[in-house]
Amino acid sequence: MGMSVTISAATEQDAEQIFRLQYLCFQSEAALYGNYRIDPLVQTLDSVRAEVTADCVFVARLGEEVVGSVRGSVTEDGSAAIGKLCVHPRLQGHGIGARLLRAAEAALTEQRGAKRFRLEAGHRSEGNLRLYRKVGYEAVGTSKGADGVPMVVLEKPAGTYAATA
Repeated sequence: MGMSVTISAATEQDAEQIFRLQYLCFQSEAALYGNYRIDPLVQTLDSVRAEVTADCVFVARLGEEVVGSVRGSVTEDGSAAIGKLCVHPRLQGHGIGARLLRAAEAALTEQRGAKRFRLEAGHRSEGNLRLYRKVGYEAVGTSKGADGVPMVVLEKPAGTYAATA
């Protein structure tokens, strides 16, 4: 490849690339469920911009291209919700997702006082569930997304960061 992937906090200028990457990456999830109205595919660019401004958002870059992203926010009870982790399909399987998780978990703990991490994955999303279990998340329940997709709820305590691959 010649360049290495770097992880950094997202800026407002990254919102459009995050928006386009998210749309690309979540096509395979939508196909798994036969539902192209899942949240990441119907989210607006303005909503992504608002999340980049308010939440803890990290991106993976290959040169100037955003090739991965993740978002997190902390609730009043100290739980950190992590979501919309995505890595460009051509770069999946190289540890970028774990590195993004690690960056988000560290920032959510150190800057925003997170005590526990929580995320959700579609019940058929075996690759995602495998990654989350590998980095220390455990299934604690199920839920149903607003789009009707059955989700597995996973958690882990803060301080047990994702190992980089």
